[in-house]
Amino acid sequence: SPGVNWGCHGGCLTCSDSNGCLSCKPRFFFFLERSGMRQVGVCLSSCPSGYYGTRSRSPDINKCTKCGLSNCDSCFNRNFCMRCKAGFYLLQGKCQETCPEGLVPSDTQRECVLDCSAECDTCLNGDTCTKCKAGLYLLKGKCQHSCPVELEPNEQLAECIPKVHCEVGDWADWSPCSRKGKTCGFKRGEETRRRDILRPPSPHGDPCPPTTETRQCVVKKKKKCPEPIATHGVMGTDGALRDQESGGFEGGGFRDPSRMSKGIQQI
Repeated sequence: SPGVNWGCHGGCLTCSDSNGCLSCKPRFFFFLERSGMRQVGVCLSSCPSGYYGTRSRSPDINKCTKCGLSNCDSCFNRNFCMRCKAGFYLLQGKCQETCPEGLVPSDTQRECVLDCSAECDTCLNGDTCTKCKAGLYLLKGKCQHSCPVELEPNEQLAECIPKVHCEVGDWADWSPCSRKGKTCGFKRGEETRRRDILRPPSPHGDPCPPTTETRQCVVKKKKKCPEPIATHGVMGTDGALRDQESGGFEGGGFRDPSRMSKGIQQI
């Protein structure tokens, strides 16, 4: 049609030089923006303060609709405010100049909130805190500077929680009597037993007892350690020592069998 431009910028789908956007691309909202004495169409990804977006089945006619409540900065729909303008306080979707009894205005949240005690950050009512201010710990709806002896502070939760004490299992059997890593060649040695940690303690809980024990032990009958066996060669029937890999004579000749190691094997 005359005056319609299909080469629009931004979120516009169609536009004209005089009226701006005429329709929007999907997921954009159509909004009439005042420019001097006239209004110009623009397409926005989110609606400005005091308006809310309404979507339809046809994406090109999503539009920004003015909130129907006075002093509302942003709303969910025409009759339900989500944030009030400065100097007003949200209560049940409406903006109030003052808050009713039992509630106090919060300038940061722009809401009417419960009148909590000075040590509370948030509360269920005037006597029950749900979150304490920094450096304090919640216990049964009250904020404490320190926790009772049977409890401990949890810095992440800002609460007093029960201490967890260490728990260990039963002792395992004693190990074989040994000395310097060997189990032979001695009369007196040491034996060891161990137990597992079933539940580690919390930061202020009782620590774990020793999980390893060692005691002296005596071998009833001293066991002789076996002598090492020679594996570098074998003795032939002629009395010569041969290398196992090459089969040749070691040292280039014959040797006296009586001087050979006990570990040499007769073949």
